[in-house]
Amino acid sequence: MPPSEVHVQVTHSMPPQKIEIFKSLEDWAENNILTYLKPVEKCWQPQDFLPDPASDGFHEQVKELRERAKEIPDDYFVVLVGDMITEEALPTYQTMLNTLDGVRDETGASLTPWAIWTRAWTAEENRHGDLLNKYLYLSGRVDMRQIEKTIQYLIGSGMDPRTENNPYLGFIYTSFQERATFISHGNTARLAKEHGDIKLAQICGNIASDEKRHETAYTKIVEKLFEIDPDGIVLAFADMMRKKISMPAHLMYDGQDDNLFDNFSAVAQRLGVYTARDYADILEFLVNKWKVTELTGLSADGRKAQDYVCGLPPRIRRLEERAQGRAKEAPRVPFSWIFDREVQL
Repeated sequence: MPPSEVHVQVTHSMPPQKIEIFKSLEDWAENNILTYLKPVEKCWQPQDFLPDPASDGFHEQVKELRERAKEIPDDYFVVLVGDMITEEALPTYQTMLNTLDGVRDETGASLTPWAIWTRAWTAEENRHGDLLNKYLYLSGRVDMRQIEKTIQYLIGSGMDPRTENNPYLGFIYTSFQERATFISHGNTARLAKEHGDIKLAQICGNIASDEKRHETAYTKIVEKLFEIDPDGIVLAFADMMRKKISMPAHLMYDGQDDNLFDNFSAVAQRLGVYTARDYADILEFLVNKWKVTELTGLSADGRKAQDYVCGLPPRIRRLEERAQGRAKEAPRVPFSWIFDREVQL
């Protein structure tokens, strides 16, 4: 059975008067957030990086792609597939943004800046899964049917990031996540280059630069909330970090492995693609970006929340160092995505 959520689900935790904040920020969002979208005509498309099926050289180009892919180890492919599956669950993420009170797309084609952002963000993100999916298909290194099943399971399972229909929580979550994907794709680009596949490095690098742009937009929204309602947003920040930022694909399942997400994450951690240290670094980056240490005039609860988030990165790092010290020889585990070949966790 695919995994499912285990915690209590909370809905509509933001008081109605706070919804007005997002209505009042519409002009600001139009001038300050929509500017982070790229016009479609200026965007790269997956086809820019792939063999052209209409050209005479198609078979030769595919052959070259497959030759380069032969040099890349299985553990790298496990991580690349996991990243691709995460990108392919995009319908879930658009759904998640549209659960948020005050910013959701009320009609499906609403002209509020919040709704325009969500649709255009989704449209930009859609290129990522398309590109990685086609690359992996052409590489000949992976079991596409197992991967496709995993995507179907994951979209069917959804996700509960515990954002409670609350855009304060939602935009903290997306700020964290976009930075996490920026780091992850940046590292798969670096490793592809080390393995001698410059084309794949280019693919991952271009995806990473989209994620960086999106991170900048989401962190700017939260920055604005720190300006308007420092107490409310610092409480939301602490709440989100207490609950821990769950990864978007944490309900991943392939029909076989009940621990698929944990196993994929362990390989990503070992290769240095996305690690517990990155989690602490992202948190520290956001604390600095939003100048959380400098906040003044907070309520007693607000000050507690401020102390909590500012003290968290070193605490996470200490726990991580202890865990590393206790780490045993990692087992080897088969992954259906690579025809049940075994990879060390």
